[in-house]
Order: sequence, then C-alpha cells, then structure tokens
Amino acid sequence: MIALTRRRFLTISAACAAIPAIAGPVAHWRGIALGAPASLRLEGVTDTEAAPIFASVEAELDRLEAIFSLYRPESELSRLNASGLLKHPSPELLSLLSLCDVLHDVSEGAFDPTIQPLWSALVNGTGELGLQTAQEAVGWQKVSVTRDEIRLPIPGVAAVTLNGIAQGEITDRIANLLRSFGLQNVLVNMGEIAGLGNRTDGAAWQVGLAGPNDVMLSRIELHNRAVATSVPGAMLLMNGSGHIFDPRSRLVFHDAISVSAPTAAMADGLSTSLCVTPSERVDLVLSQFPDASLELLV
Repeated sequence: MIALTRRRFLTISAACAAIPAIAGPVAHWRGIALGAPASLRLEGVTDTEAAPIFASVEAELDRLEAIFSLYRPESELSRLNASGLLKHPSPELLSLLSLCDVLHDVSEGAFDPTIQPLWSALVNGTGELGLQTAQEAVGWQKVSVTRDEIRLPIPGVAAVTLNGIAQGEITDRIANLLRSFGLQNVLVNMGEIAGLGNRTDGAAWQVGLAGPNDVMLSRIELHNRAVATSVPGAMLLMNGSGHIFDPRSRLVFHDAISVSAPTAAMADGLSTSLCVTPSERVDLVLSQFPDASLELLV
C-alpha cells in the first residue's frame, strides 16, 4: 500500500493527444489535488460558462483536502494522526474508511491504511529500533471507528494514510459535482481518471495506461467509468524497495496494475491492493468486485 506521495502513471496527456479536433467549445481547467497535478476537460462548454463551475470545483477541492490531506496540519486526517483521536469525523471520511475496511478484508490485510508510520520509518531510515516501533503501530484492526470518533491504538506513533485511495475518492466527488451542474461529457483527472459520457463527436474517452518508467503500454476507453494505475517502483525508499508494499512482509508482487471500475475510489483502492497480492489471488480479490476489471498487470 502507498503513503504520502502520488504514484499514478495514467497518461492523461497521451489520452488527450489522441482526441481529434472537434466542433464545439471545450473548457479546460488545471490545478492541484492532494499535492499532484489535476485537470478537467468539459465538452460543449465555453470558458465563460465554465468559470463559475471551476470556482465551485476549487472550493470543493479545498473542502476535501481539509478532510483527507496529510500535508495540511488542520485536516481531519492530520489531526487524527497528531493526537490519536478525532471526534465527530465527517461523513466523507467515515464513508471512505468503510471502503478501506472492505479492501483490508478482501486483501487479507495487504491493504492497510495504518502503514503510514512504517512507510515514514523506511523513508527516513530510522534504524531497526525505529522500524520495530513503527511496525508495532501498524494494524487496521487496532483502529476504532465509530460515527462519533476515530481512535488510533498508539497515540503519537500510529498514523493513517489514505493516499492509496483518496485520489480516487476526490475524483468521484468532483465528477458528482460536475453532474450536479448538468454536465454529461467530462474527463476528470484528480490523480485518478473518470470519463463521464463521451466526447462531443460521440466517441468514448481514450485513456493511456503506462507502467514502469512511464512507458505507455496500452489504451482503454472510458464511458461513465474510472481507471487507476499503481506503479510501486515509481518511488524508491531508502532500503531500495518500492513505495507500495505489504506492511507485514514488505513484499510487492507486480510492477504495475491498472483497474477500471464504476467509481475511481474502488479502482484506486484495488490497484493499490493488487500490487501486493500474489498472482494466484488476483482473480479472487477481483471476484469480490464484479463491476471492476483488471486492465493492466505487469
């Protein structure tokens, strides 16, 4: 599982390059979501018409980062990690943690949001004692989650990251916001990609999938569907391992995984989980999500 940094290699630029010039207006937005480049493409909308929509998108991104970001000290996630206790968590956080719980179960513990202290120890090179302390804090089953509060097992040591799934969640929520404006043909890239409707010419959205070294390996079409890619070797830790790994064994089984699904959060969580799932169990994990499809395995 991942922590802290973006590790997505969905080649949105290549996808957009594959879209031929078409009649009708197109509005573009570029910005940052969870510390990574983000973009929108609205078909059939002028820049003037898009201006208030993009303002709403930016406001929603700010609101969501105030929940999920590890970089903002005042975010719900940062406050939970700092004190070990978060009172009155938002419905958005509780909803995403519920999906994390499902992924933790189907992956037999390989997907674990409490990997954060172990990841930090490996990044900072804290030595064996520091690694042992961090390892003892890992374990999603040790976290107490209720509607009224979230409590971590070892305050000041245990910590949660959602960077293996939060980009997908934000992609979904921005897509839903755009639907509320009546938009039907949109390409959303908030770290993961969702294609709503079609291009103006009626063709499905095309998205490139890239593996290690950002090499394009294939393309897929999206129509009211999302896709996520995880590449463990996109960032190497001080011990030479990739930044996605099983928190118990520190193993990883695949160089790149792409998953498409009805929601970007599902695709995001599954692509992360399957990186640390042995080949013989991949189909079993996917069978728990019949609407998801494996698009790339390297």
